[in-house]
Amino acid sequence: MHSDADVVVERVRSSQGTPPADRDALMGAEAFEVMGLRLQNIHRAAIAERVVEAVEEKSGLLVVNANAHCVTLSQKESWMRGFFAQADIAFCDGAGVQLATKILKGFTPHRTTPPEWIGAALERLGPKARVFWLGGAPDVALAAAAAFEARYDVVTVGVQHGYFDPTPGSDESQAIVARINESQPTVLLVNMGMPRQERWLWDHSRELRPLVAITAGALVDHAAGRVSRPPRWVANLGIEWLVRLLREPRRLWRRYLLGLPVFGIYLVSYAIRAGIPRRGRAESKTSA
Repeated sequence: MHSDADVVVERVRSSQGTPPADRDALMGAEAFEVMGLRLQNIHRAAIAERVVEAVEEKSGLLVVNANAHCVTLSQKESWMRGFFAQADIAFCDGAGVQLATKILKGFTPHRTTPPEWIGAALERLGPKARVFWLGGAPDVALAAAAAFEARYDVVTVGVQHGYFDPTPGSDESQAIVARINESQPTVLLVNMGMPRQERWLWDHSRELRPLVAITAGALVDHAAGRVSRPPRWVANLGIEWLVRLLREPRRLWRRYLLGLPVFGIYLVSYAIRAGIPRRGRAESKTSA
């Protein structure tokens, strides 16, 4: 009987037609691992460029993002680490991941979010982008689809709200897979929240025809005009999480008020295991 870890290894090996180093080189991205997750130091312009190329080439592409909440979840969920290992693009989406990388790896990676680069990609693609929206409330998903059609001239080929049974093999999930394949999208925007969107793609991506699949989180709310992004300088200060918490306290209080301290504990644990406190003291004595 295989363990969860064995299943993850088998899935990653079978899903990667191109070795990780080659995939990173193709995108001009520097790969690194932070707290068990494989990520890439890649700028948002490069992500948009690769999405455009994949759609025009009619090839598959899996684009995922990691924030502090994701890293915390991955500490106990081996499938999440496997999911990021098999992704074509896995980028930093949050000040927490930037901080962890700075402490553990000694550099600060580029940070971005889907709403910051998806528009640039879709604007270049226009009607070549046949978009299927998966997730969000029914009225919000429909509004988001209409807004992107008007803004970028993309073609909406399907809209499916996020209130369904995501269990592998469930009637609803299998029907959604069939709908996606029949509609032949070139871009699949999965807006089901973390880790539900990642888990659904982990369980069902091999059943889908080649397409660009993006874990887009709250993009559906941004596109529909239900949520506005704070200025870039807010994100640069590392306080975007606070703005989101103040806007949606009932939904996000647990993630930030409880989740961030847990993330901090994991980070300290990794730093201790890496000998960073001892190394820092030794460097201080040398410089003195």
